[in-house]
Amino acid sequence: MITAAVFIYFVHLLWVVFVTFGALGTRGRPRWSALHFLASCSAIFTLTNTYPCPLTLAENYFTGRAGLPAYEGRFIVHYLNHYISPNLPAALIVAVGVSLCCLNLGIYLWRFRNSRLRSRAPLVAEDL
Repeated sequence: MITAAVFIYFVHLLWVVFVTFGALGTRGRPRWSALHFLASCSAIFTLTNTYPCPLTLAENYFTGRAGLPAYEGRFIVHYLNHYISPNLPAALIVAVGVSLCCLNLGIYLWRFRNSRLRSRAPLVAEDL
């Protein structure tokens, strides 16, 4: 069971990295863009509500089955406070996470706006 818990931990960590930096690698890839857009919306929902992340539930389940103590709260808050910078206010961590997701969504809005503007540009003789 500890192997499953560690596997879920790494999947969760990769998911957080994807949500945080995914917009940088999705340009020109509509399927990845759609997945990242949905992941960012899901992250905002999870961070701003009391509903737990399914990966956190899975990690805690397998950790508990392995006989280790499960943690309360959010994955990112737990691990940032535990390993990176102790005693950071959870509200600050959540605010930074939501801000990063909103920044990513803003990148998609900017891309969408630019693509709409380009599609409305008049044709000139050089384009033909």
